Amino acid sequence: MEQVTDNVDGLHWFKSSYSGSDGGDCVEVAAGLDAVYVRDSKAVSDGPVLRVGRDEWAAFVALATE
Repeated sequence: MEQVTDNVDGLHWFKSSYSGSDGGDCVEVAAGLDAVYVRDSKAVSDGPVLRVGRDEWAAFVALATE
């Protein structure tokens, strides 16, 4: 996992289905060719973006759904 600042403008971001419509705490993810990108939906223009390898993301999702 690493923080990135470039090559994220063309990604299609998805907000968590558990996020409310009132602008609460939300996480957005976008799938790239070689990684998954994660950001805070409240800070899309100036907040950090994390790049996570696809294998690491799959392991995270598997553990989160147990």
